[in-house]
Parts: sequence; structure tokens; C-alpha cells
Amino acid sequence: MFDILAVNWHVNPVIFQVGSFGLRWYSLLFVSGFILGWFIFKWFFKREGVPETLLDPLLYTLLIATIVGARLGHCLFYQPDYYLGSWEGFLEIFMPWKGGLASHGGAIALLLAMWWFARHYGRRYHFDFMWIMDHLCIAVAFAGCFIRLGNLFNSEIYGGPTSLPWGFVFLLNGETEPKHPTQLYEALSYLILGITLISLYWKKLDSMYRGFFFGAFLLGCFGMRFIIEFIKNPQVEFEQTMAINMGQILSIPFIVAGICLLVYAYTKKIPAKIVPPAPQKKEPTHYAKSLVK
Repeated sequence: MFDILAVNWHVNPVIFQVGSFGLRWYSLLFVSGFILGWFIFKWFFKREGVPETLLDPLLYTLLIATIVGARLGHCLFYQPDYYLGSWEGFLEIFMPWKGGLASHGGAIALLLAMWWFARHYGRRYHFDFMWIMDHLCIAVAFAGCFIRLGNLFNSEIYGGPTSLPWGFVFLLNGETEPKHPTQLYEALSYLILGITLISLYWKKLDSMYRGFFFGAFLLGCFGMRFIIEFIKNPQVEFEQTMAINMGQILSIPFIVAGICLLVYAYTKKIPAKIVPPAPQKKEPTHYAKSLVK
């Protein structure tokens, strides 16, 4: 029976199917987040004098790190007994299309990938790891919004029962009562965070300090994630006996890191934008000195 005081959600997660190939809403939104991020970074690079030729290697690095990290995060944090308990499970680690991506794993992989990217390109173009993370987190906030909308289209990662008028009845999963659409709660929080950070970058960049954007992102993103997890359904069986779930446990280090980064930003007071070193004055040659004499 349909509940007139709730949203009866019955959307096919597959947009279209041709033979064995099917395009899913999740895949489309996932890729759209990276495309939007590419254009945001194009603006960042143009504004701060970084060559646009770095956009493509940055995109490839982000894509690989996100997919590999998110997949490994799910397998190792949530179901290590299954994926490491047999050859069949182990081989499924390399099959992300079978489901199971963890944002915390993706976040860890992004940190490592951007550390490598900054070491490889940063010295030549006058940026460091903290600069790249300050900019990346703004794009990631919008991408995170897209990914959570993808979860909504998949009818997954939602919350417990609610009597609120915006509750969703996820009919594809056989649900009969409204549940908290936690995908929308997270998507909205990431959207607000992204808009706030990009507005500060646009209007206040000259007065901002390096590490502020990254710290504010970690605190806002994982702080909201920690709160929203209280009304989420357990993703795996062992979470049912825990006072706080795995998503909250994994969020705590990121929240602490966010606070530390804000302290770092206002202690060190390094300009957030790229400040190229002043050109060094060339010493006159021995011949030139002899002419002056």
C-alpha cells in the first residue's frame, strides 16, 4: 500500500540496458562529479597560474585512487572475513561493479595519491600537498553530493523508520514503511559545504591561510557524516551490536585531523594561494665587475 505522507521511491537504478551493458544512474552521477571537478580545477589553475596541462594527469590520478581506495576500504573495513576468507571472495575485490565502495577508503587513497602528485609536480609549479588538498576538497564536496544522489537511485544506504513527511518508501527493496533518506541528508550537507568553501575561495582567497579549506572540509564533511550515521541502517551484520558503527569510527580521525588543520592554518599563516618566489637577482660576472672598476 502506498503511503500518501511519504515519497514512494520506485526508480529503476539502470537508465538503459543494451545486451549485457547497462548504464546506471550511480555510474553517471559518479563520473559527472569528476567532470564538474575538472572544470572547477581549470578555474583554480587559471586563477593561480598553474598550467592547464596538469588537469588530465590530475584527473586520472583522482579516478584511479578513488575507485581503488573506495573498493579496498569496503572490502577491508566492512567485510574482511568474506573478501579475505576464500579465493572466490578475494577475486571479487577486483570487481567493483559487484557493489561495495567505502568513502573512507577513497579518502585515504586520495590523500596518498595527492601526496605523490604534489611531490611529482609541485616543486616545478610552486605548490605543495596542502595547497592541492585545499583545492581538491572543494571539488570533492560537490562530487560527494553526486555520489550520494547515486546511492539514492540505487535505493541503498538509507536510514531507519520515520514519520516525517519526506520519508522514502524504498519499494524496490520491498520496504513498506517510510525510511530516512539519509542519502539526501548527506548530499545536501555536502552541497552546502561545497558552496560555502567555493564562495570563500572566490571572495576571500587573498586573506585565507593554507590548510583552512581542507580543515573546514574534513570537519564539516565527516562531522555531518558522524551525526547522520546515527539514523542509518547498519550496512553489515556486525554493526548491529556496536554503540557506534564503522562509518562513525572511521570518521573520528578525520574530524580530529580537521581541527588540527584549522589550528595549523591560523598558527602558520601561510597564504592559501600560490605565491611564486621572487626572481633572484643575478650577480654580475667577474668581467662586468672589472668594467665598473
